Amino acid sequence: MMKIDKTPVPLIVPNPDDPRLTQAVTGTDQTGAAVEIRVPMERALTLYLNAQEIVTMMTIGDYPEYLALGYLLNQNMLKYDDVVTEVEYHDDLQVVVVRTEHHTNFEQKLKKRTQTSGCAQGTAFGDLMEAIESVALPKAELRTSWLYQMTHAINTMPSLYLEAGAIHGCVLCKEGTPVCYTEDVGRHNAVDKIAGWMFRHNVDPADKILYTTGRLTSEMVIKTVRMGIPILVSRSGFTAWGVDLARQVGLTLIGRTRGKRFIALSGQERIVFDQNLDYVEDESARHKRKGEARDE
Repeated sequence: MMKIDKTPVPLIVPNPDDPRLTQAVTGTDQTGAAVEIRVPMERALTLYLNAQEIVTMMTIGDYPEYLALGYLLNQNMLKYDDVVTEVEYHDDLQVVVVRTEHHTNFEQKLKKRTQTSGCAQGTAFGDLMEAIESVALPKAELRTSWLYQMTHAINTMPSLYLEAGAIHGCVLCKEGTPVCYTEDVGRHNAVDKIAGWMFRHNVDPADKILYTTGRLTSEMVIKTVRMGIPILVSRSGFTAWGVDLARQVGLTLIGRTRGKRFIALSGQERIVFDQNLDYVEDESARHKRKGEARDE
């Protein structure tokens, strides 16, 4: 059980050695030889807000409390000024319950969920656009030296992706330093964990950068804006609606960030080109992700 109170802010990084997150499976390779590889686990986690069942999510199962809080925040079911009295996780039941001081009822809202392009059954609600229309993002800056520093740190950090693949990562950075790195089978789960971590520890989004391994879709843009983060970066590509939304709300949107290369399609005014590219290394083949040439 987790109480919502003031505690030191922990730095979150992947733990590829956690035996709960991957499983060894045997198979056969292209030569007919027997092989054993590790693959990510998937678990069903059911989320309740007070007495109401909200959703069942497929997740690797780490940080269920952060995932629950972040999901509710990013779906506009929980406001940033709401008082959360308790987050209770039952490992045996695979249930997490978020309790608030005020009464909640989202029966009508739950009826109008729409499927999004995110993997692992991500959903967005029809009124999320209204929730971001009034958001004013901070006037931050992004130095290209920070961009290259953080992508190098992320690509070389031990992770479940490097251990087992088939997973997405999201990383919250301050300047060029990762401060919260989460992974999950869906990028929407990974970013929700970061949102929950920020809410739990009252982390200021104004000077932060959000990095994702997945595509820059409308869902990722909306969630980033909901979190109040002014800069969103990906190693993958863009969707047209994601770009349109980013331009509407003034979000700095940078994709295809690999080695020396990147493309900014929104919010270029925040970028400070202070890095000499002669001193930036091309990305190692070890850190390239399957299918990234097609912007998966």
